[in-house]
Amino acid sequence: MNIKLSDDYIRKIKSTVHPHWGELGWVTYKRTYARWIDRLNRFEEWDETVKRVVEGNINLDPRLQNGTATPDTVRLLNQEAKHLFKLIYGLASTPSGRNLWISGTDYQKRVGDALNNCWFIAIRPQAYGDSHIVPFYLKKDQPAVSMPFSFLFDELMKGGGVGFSVSRKNISQIPPADRQVDLDILISKKNGDYAAAVEAGAVDAEDWKKHHDPSAVMTYQTPDTREGWVESCALLIDAHFSSIIKNGGHLAIDVSKIREKGKRIHGFGGVAAGPVPFIEMLGAVNQVLNQASGRPLTSVDCTDICNLIGKNVVAGNVRRSAEIALGDPDDQDFITMKQDQKQLMDHRWASNNSVLVTPEFTHYSKVARAIADNGEPGVVNMDMIRNYGRLADGRQPGIDGEAEGTNPCGEISLCNGEPCNLFEVFPEIAEHQGWAMDEVLRLAVRYAKRVTFSHYDWACSRAIIRKNRRIGISMSGIQDWVLKRFGERLVTGFRNIRDSETGETYRKPVFNKEAARIFDAFYQSTVAADQAYSEELSCRPSIKHTTVKPSGTVSKLAGISEGMHFSFDKYLIQRIRFQDSDPLLPALRKAGYKVEKDVYSENTMVAEFPVKAGGAEYDRFVSANDVSIDEQFATQLFLQTYWADNSVSCTITFHKDEAGKIAGLLRQYRKACKSTSLLPYSGHGFAQAPKEPISKDRYREIKSGITGDVKTIYQSLNSNQSEKDLELVDQSDCATGACPIK
Repeated sequence: MNIKLSDDYIRKIKSTVHPHWGELGWVTYKRTYARWIDRLNRFEEWDETVKRVVEGNINLDPRLQNGTATPDTVRLLNQEAKHLFKLIYGLASTPSGRNLWISGTDYQKRVGDALNNCWFIAIRPQAYGDSHIVPFYLKKDQPAVSMPFSFLFDELMKGGGVGFSVSRKNISQIPPADRQVDLDILISKKNGDYAAAVEAGAVDAEDWKKHHDPSAVMTYQTPDTREGWVESCALLIDAHFSSIIKNGGHLAIDVSKIREKGKRIHGFGGVAAGPVPFIEMLGAVNQVLNQASGRPLTSVDCTDICNLIGKNVVAGNVRRSAEIALGDPDDQDFITMKQDQKQLMDHRWASNNSVLVTPEFTHYSKVARAIADNGEPGVVNMDMIRNYGRLADGRQPGIDGEAEGTNPCGEISLCNGEPCNLFEVFPEIAEHQGWAMDEVLRLAVRYAKRVTFSHYDWACSRAIIRKNRRIGISMSGIQDWVLKRFGERLVTGFRNIRDSETGETYRKPVFNKEAARIFDAFYQSTVAADQAYSEELSCRPSIKHTTVKPSGTVSKLAGISEGMHFSFDKYLIQRIRFQDSDPLLPALRKAGYKVEKDVYSENTMVAEFPVKAGGAEYDRFVSANDVSIDEQFATQLFLQTYWADNSVSCTITFHKDEAGKIAGLLRQYRKACKSTSLLPYSGHGFAQAPKEPISKDRYREIKSGITGDVKTIYQSLNSNQSEKDLELVDQSDCATGACPIK
């Protein structure tokens, strides 16, 4: 049985509810989430996207899937679908960007992991188990060095981000690489990318076969599938650690069947990058492992392999690749690995790197110096993650005891193989549209809970998702809403205290008491909603429920500040990058927006949008340019105390004269923050910077030059559209650009 929203109901909502589009909202939606409708020969409109998303989600209710839904259950779920449609259509809340793109599609039905943004895997030998990928030379219960790398490769290829741990505890379980591999990569002249592939290191397949005895070389024909790419890489990795290759370790991988660059990718969308990036990745991974022959792999070796895989995945801008590498705080090679500029430019840019600390760790001087230099490493406190939900609820030993890491943005604590599962609430918009927050949070919880009933591809994921049913209900626009609702910020002041352990004097924050009461009430409503739905479904309550994700693209839809972050400035130019064939570009030009060639990338254009912060007119408005590093740490603490039982993702920005405070603040909050990252506040000054602060007069001047409505112009120019295989360019589900949206 499938639940569907009626056309009459959708027409009714469209006539009474107006989406809260931000200044970039409709353009961001059309560019990022609107899917092609074959039967109508055009891209979706917003109501069609929301209908697809809601129907895709509501029908995940297991009672509809297993035939146990009663007529009363069906009636209530129909009513819930209507409420969800109204909520999301008005932009009072939204699912994650991943859900806006995938929910309700055939791809969701075929690919079990499609609805989740990000994942975590520990880099240690593991069995593939009853997963959709088990390399042909392995038994499913046989631990393999390749498994975590295969998991990472597969999820990145599906458009997800992956966190991974290269702590000593994990990589010490990997045996020494006991053999070198002589790798040949073969390609046929029939492949359209033959010349480029040979230049990248491949050899002519037909000629190679004339000069080699197939019985003396292990050969593998890479299928033109995601699974085929993953299995090829797994074979190469495992060949360094086992006797699967006989006759001296000679391996040949034939990539002739990989589709040429520019060919369409069905299902996921976009176009293929061709075999060249894959060839380069195999060669580079083999080089890392050959150089490690006879010794244990280091954290840097393992991170390099993950980064090389990520580099391959993003080739051609078809997919984004988000990674976070988690290492030990005293592993200097890991902490400083990005100082090698050659390696950084080649592949080490592919991950954000953080260190795993405990509350007892206080030696932050070296970490702080590295942060001041290049914004890394971030800090992740696993003791806090495993033993605390909200700080207001005190220490709860083992509440999340199996957690080993986080997603790439750090807002969700994750166990091995587990994904993040997000839904975002915009309280200011919801209240303005007349929603009761208890109902908003109830709908959000139930949406996220249903996602956990997807069919997941990896055995390790299925087991931990059934056990944890973890969800992450987030909020965005927090700063503007708090200022409007309470007349002051979350942190109202500071008082000096002395730390009995370190002897240092700290500035302890004073919190907004009324805001604390409201956030606590929101949390209790969220937990109660989960408890009620879990009883309905006869499943476990979620291990954790709430978070603050950094947001990014989704917050642009509604024109609100991102997660807990302060607005970048009162007035700014927001630059968005488009593939040069994007059908939105002619409409933007005709409407009066400035569009120019990207100075950094080929086949990419940059459009400029004047933006006013949501709270710019408030008397006490403060921007990220003005707020102190102390207040940003304190704000993260407030939300970790009263709202988030997972974690609070916050990229704390600091000015040059604040760098000396970093070590002290990390020590001060070592028993409070679960994950923290810092970046210098760069402001503007870079060519075509994503955000450039401007004056109010300059904002008005640019606005006066925009003389047309881009939506109307777009529709008139594209009445006879033709489908385009557009690539993903510079968009993310997060403020930092870490998490992918597709």
